[in-house]
Amino acid sequence: MSNSVYNYVNSEPNWELTMVKAGLEDVVAATSTICDVNGTEGRLIYQGYDIHDLAENSTFEEVVYLLWFGRLPTRTELETMSRELGANRRLPEDVVKAMKAFPKSATPMEVLRTTVSLLSMYDPDRGDNGREANIRKATRLTAQLPTIIACWDNIRNGKDVPAPKEDISLASNFLYMLKGAMPDETSTKSLDLALILHADHELNASTFAARVAAATLTDMHSAIVAAIGTLAGPLHGGANQEVIKMLLKIGELDNVEPFIKNMLSEHKKVMGFGHRVYRTEDPRAWHLRKMSQALGERAGDLKLYQMSLKIEELVLADKGLYANVDFYSASVYYLLGIPTDLFTPIFAMSRMAGWAAHVLEQYANNRLIRPRAEYTGPRNLKYAPIEQR
Repeated sequence: MSNSVYNYVNSEPNWELTMVKAGLEDVVAATSTICDVNGTEGRLIYQGYDIHDLAENSTFEEVVYLLWFGRLPTRTELETMSRELGANRRLPEDVVKAMKAFPKSATPMEVLRTTVSLLSMYDPDRGDNGREANIRKATRLTAQLPTIIACWDNIRNGKDVPAPKEDISLASNFLYMLKGAMPDETSTKSLDLALILHADHELNASTFAARVAAATLTDMHSAIVAAIGTLAGPLHGGANQEVIKMLLKIGELDNVEPFIKNMLSEHKKVMGFGHRVYRTEDPRAWHLRKMSQALGERAGDLKLYQMSLKIEELVLADKGLYANVDFYSASVYYLLGIPTDLFTPIFAMSRMAGWAAHVLEQYANNRLIRPRAEYTGPRNLKYAPIEQR
């Protein structure tokens, strides 16, 4: 009975069987208006809008509003959202002091997880789990995550922490805080687009973790900490880091084919390919591929882009696997001059918008998430005194 589980009612077996799906693959666990992933057609929809339409026309701030409120904002609403995000970028002074005491060997994801937990104790809406309070918490967290990431990179490198600017976009301010200089328009637009593409993706592992936490009616910060901890796993958020490591190890375009063919012959996983849901091209990868090319052309060096194209061709031909969002985001972030170990935190910085949307939706129509497990251990064992064991 390895593919089924018995249901028990009042300790008596109910012989109706429920099929077990390893990893909950294709199991529908919730209804949602936030995001739809059509794996057969390779479509991604946020609140009714196709990702291609949003990627070509919107900004990250607009997408945040869309995910939380179910519609695109008016000009006034967008200005208000942008102003509130700008005004909430600063971290409490005590939190910055605590970060300066963290071990310099701490990973950025460890710092992000721990600092978000710290922020819960300083949040002015602490203890209020109403929708309006949670919108304010979500706004603060969406504004603060980029500050945490940029602050930590400065702290660990012995640099002064620049104060965030309030009157520029989230993407522009992050690059400013990270590099200490105002970014050019191409860099800002590239990061803004990446943030749009990563903002939500239905019930992925970290989003599901956030909803499971929220279903207990814990606070927003705790749900986001659960999501960050889940994203830190290499099978979820760390793939783009592994992709850039692979590209740098390969080194040259001529080395791609023997390197990848050797990996495939040894049945090693090529990171950045395949997806649990998509059976065709990940629509996000299409935009990131174009962005990788544009940034390479700007830098006068298309090597990473050309290597990526060749790897994509080889893996598709051999395994029938398409590049996912992680594959080309690796070269995009690298060409933006972002340290490799910040790739996953930037994923979190974007996905914060989607996590918050799902937490809000879970609170609005809550039921405790409590699945069952198929028991495969022994039965009818009898207790023996310790002398007889």
